[in-house]
Amino acid sequence: MEVVFFIVVLIFSIVIHEVSHGAMASALGDNTAKYAGRLTLNPIKHLDPIGSIILPVLLILTTGKGIGWAKPVPINPYNFRDQKYGSFKVALAGPASNFIIALIFGMAVRILQSFEFLPFNLFSIFSFIIFINLMLAVFNLIPVPPLDGSHLLFTFLPYSAQNIKIFLNQFGPIILLFLIFFFSPFFNFLNYLINILFIFIVGFPPMIG
Repeated sequence: MEVVFFIVVLIFSIVIHEVSHGAMASALGDNTAKYAGRLTLNPIKHLDPIGSIILPVLLILTTGKGIGWAKPVPINPYNFRDQKYGSFKVALAGPASNFIIALIFGMAVRILQSFEFLPFNLFSIFSFIIFINLMLAVFNLIPVPPLDGSHLLFTFLPYSAQNIKIFLNQFGPIILLFLIFFFSPFFNFLNYLINILFIFIVGFPPMIG
């Protein structure tokens, strides 16, 4: 049941992440995601069966580490009213939505604690939701393609450093796999950062992660 719940929370957290990208693009004047039917909470519209569910769950169960992906939200940056920071805003919207979810459930935990009403099962459920959303937010902010963090980096990368952009676009996925699965200090740092954020939001360490 724990695995099933993890999958359900992960799926809807990913869906909200993707919808946020599309919603921000639409707010900036690009309706590509809207016309493609991606501004919906229907998981079928967003999830890749292998990349969103099967692969990450198998990796987490077998290695304790996971990586996955959803169907990319179709966006045309040339439609943005804000040509300078439009891509930055769209990229940031996904991780920001996960942080907001974590904050909302974190506040719920603190409020319930203040009334001395926090059943263990409810705490476990909220902890899962907070931890998974922090995990998605932190992971996607890594400045390596194809993650959102790379778009944030490229927005402020000077033209003189375009070779860095070219290099990361070519080898980003390989670099990402190496960092996660073969360079344990990096994975440990991410886990440490997620735990610190969890403590900041909730007030005590997570029981998972």
